[in-house]
Amino acid sequence: MPTDSSLFIGLMSGTSLDGVDGILAEFSADGAVRQTLAAAYVPFPDALRAELMALQSAGPDEIHREAITANKLVAYYAECVHDLLQQAQLNADRVTAIGVHGQTIRHRPEAGYTRQINNPALLAELTGIDVIADLRSRDIAAGGQGAPLVPAFHQALFGSTTENRVLVNIGGIANISVLPKDKDAPVIGFDTGPGNVLMDAWIAQHNGQPYDADGAWAKTGNVHAELLAALRDEAFFAAAPPKSTGRDLFHPAWLAQKLADFPGLASADVQTTLAVFTATTLADAIKLYAPHTQAVYVCGGGAYNHYLLTLLHYALKLHQATIRVESTVALGVAPNQVEALAFAWLAQRFTAREPGNLPSVTGARGLRILGALYPA
Repeated sequence: MPTDSSLFIGLMSGTSLDGVDGILAEFSADGAVRQTLAAAYVPFPDALRAELMALQSAGPDEIHREAITANKLVAYYAECVHDLLQQAQLNADRVTAIGVHGQTIRHRPEAGYTRQINNPALLAELTGIDVIADLRSRDIAAGGQGAPLVPAFHQALFGSTTENRVLVNIGGIANISVLPKDKDAPVIGFDTGPGNVLMDAWIAQHNGQPYDADGAWAKTGNVHAELLAALRDEAFFAAAPPKSTGRDLFHPAWLAQKLADFPGLASADVQTTLAVFTATTLADAIKLYAPHTQAVYVCGGGAYNHYLLTLLHYALKLHQATIRVESTVALGVAPNQVEALAFAWLAQRFTAREPGNLPSVTGARGLRILGALYPA
């Protein structure tokens, strides 16, 4: 391995609560990605998903339940790390650090905090590798939203001098990174609203499936215009960035409240309307804050939902006929690897004592080094 490069692991488990994605990558000293050596995915068992879901809202004995769940979660993180090392045929001592986001259970930047379930000390113990965690708190302490953190990485990896790009991440929550070709123009990014979170909850409730594979069920229904208008009638969408959101706002009870005014709707029609809801709120954000976009690249689990991408493309083409919508495969990175790679990059930035946030994105008072170190 060249002496001017280092290996880092990134781990990401998002609001979909399905499992952990991991990436092992080589970075140059300036933070550029040289190559990806391994990628792994470890699914969460139903029991852990249920515990993580339960901790999204207030309940009895939360401190104890969170601590026990964190230990269980970290066991799967460690399994993912071992899978990566085995694939790459490397020993742990070759890896500089692991960047790990943890599992968000509360995100309240307006109240001055964010909370991710994690036990980075245990992860360091189980893997023998330095762990860099708590990646959002410093930005919030500096007056920022603490999210999204990926636009800085998106700019570093996917920025172009020849076209105006938007990177769209569709996980449980959807967010965008606006990457102007003019290097003097600011990069902005923010959460746009629900990604898969409501669609996943609805299909789980009615069909017993964890997600709507390729939008197959949503394709069978019809859009209910009045319900769509009701869903879009939420103050979050009118708020200017910087802004971020999560399950604290968009959850099954929120959806049930909206549905109360429309009794008797076919469940497939609700699923279709939820898909259009995600696509149109994304398109609205791009039209308003990135009107000169030439290409949209999609990552996250939603990138594998071709029906959802078709809806997004249609909504965007109403504004700009020539706009392209593709997955990040077109840029050389699989959609399910982008966020894990971003957290490996944030670990590299921390190790180099370089900032990982963008104040133009989060609203923080300035650039900050993000994370806390748990040595092996």
